[in-house]
Amino acid sequence: MANIMIVDDSRTSRKVLREILVRNGHVVVGEATNGEEGYLMYKELRPQIVTMDITMPVMDGVECLSLIKKENPDAKVLMLTAAGQKEKMLESIKRGASEFIMKPFNEAEILDALERIV
Repeated sequence: MANIMIVDDSRTSRKVLREILVRNGHVVVGEATNGEEGYLMYKELRPQIVTMDITMPVMDGVECLSLIKKENPDAKVLMLTAAGQKEKMLESIKRGASEFIMKPFNEAEILDALERIV
């Protein structure tokens, strides 16, 4: 299973995602609450996969994705987006997102996306 880092400003989303990942044998190596924390944590932890919310304070997920991909072009990043963010979703794909999922997500969607990434 994969070492995964969660980047999301919503405590509830992080908790639900962590529970899904751990229940299915993945290891959550870190959690960040905004893109800036996420980027710094990524450089330190080098997880196999990052789950990244798009809309966050300080630095959004699209900018964080760009920094991570600049640092490591092979990084695997699963973007999570709310409805109505089509533009940001398309921008994240252009910047190298591995996959994306619409919120609210369910366990099967997360696991399917991770399987496609790995």
